[in-house]
Amino acid sequence: MSSTGTNPATDAFVAHRNLLFTVAYEMLGSAADAEDVLQETWLRWVQVETDQVNDHRAYLVRITTRQALNRLRTMKRRRESYVGPWLPEPLVTAPDVADDVELAESMSTALMLVLETLSPTERAVFVLREVFDVSYEEIAVAVSKTPATVRQIARRARQHVEARRPRSVVSPNQARAALESFQRALETGDPQRLINVLAPDVVLLTDGGGIKTAALRPIIGIERVLRNLLVGFGKISAGLSTEPTVVNGNPALVVRWDNECGIMTFHIDNTRITGLYFVRNPEKLTHIDSQTALSLR
Repeated sequence: MSSTGTNPATDAFVAHRNLLFTVAYEMLGSAADAEDVLQETWLRWVQVETDQVNDHRAYLVRITTRQALNRLRTMKRRRESYVGPWLPEPLVTAPDVADDVELAESMSTALMLVLETLSPTERAVFVLREVFDVSYEEIAVAVSKTPATVRQIARRARQHVEARRPRSVVSPNQARAALESFQRALETGDPQRLINVLAPDVVLLTDGGGIKTAALRPIIGIERVLRNLLVGFGKISAGLSTEPTVVNGNPALVVRWDNECGIMTFHIDNTRITGLYFVRNPEKLTHIDSQTALSLR
């Protein structure tokens, strides 16, 4: 028994819980599913003879990866029947998460949508290697492949992501300025302000999950996006409020009107917004009133 009154298995799990949640969330894009994976990880961990395990962190990451992979394969089939665009569940995080540039970029909506285009094994390998810097040998054990095969998968996944990764040439101050301009434009319904901050080829994705009204396909181009924003929010402008927040380590807005709410995240390139991602599905908004702790270590 440890000095804290718990046992070593509990101490190790608690010490690495934030890391394990982050691994599962990066692989799944869903906090609810990540929590389920952690529960499954715990049930398997307590059956392990922990005094025989040299590296508790690595062993726990291995269990979490296997459970997340199993769930990801099921989710892939489930998402094929999802109504409209699927967006990752937004997590409100502490502002200092944004200081970890690597973590914030890896959890941005834009990049997580790219990760959705990978196979489950490719995603697991990419996340573990590129985000968490896990060794090829340890990844091989986690995904039941040889190290040589894992290296090939990692190279293929990296090339796939790099070819599709949205580029962002913008400082944190520029990102905040663009977000503030967009916020003022949305609240005032000023089309010129929106034109000034949106890129010509801006894309708007809205996720209602078949529960809330949302566009069933991406809205592409400044004219169509402008019309959608002005018509959609123009009807409720009197009761519309927006509040800056940090989601997945990146600037975001909580949008509220009447008894409705949603979270809007952004991709900004050269001071212009090129991607707007609006989550309205209430099943994905259960974490907006509290911060989620994330960790790469």
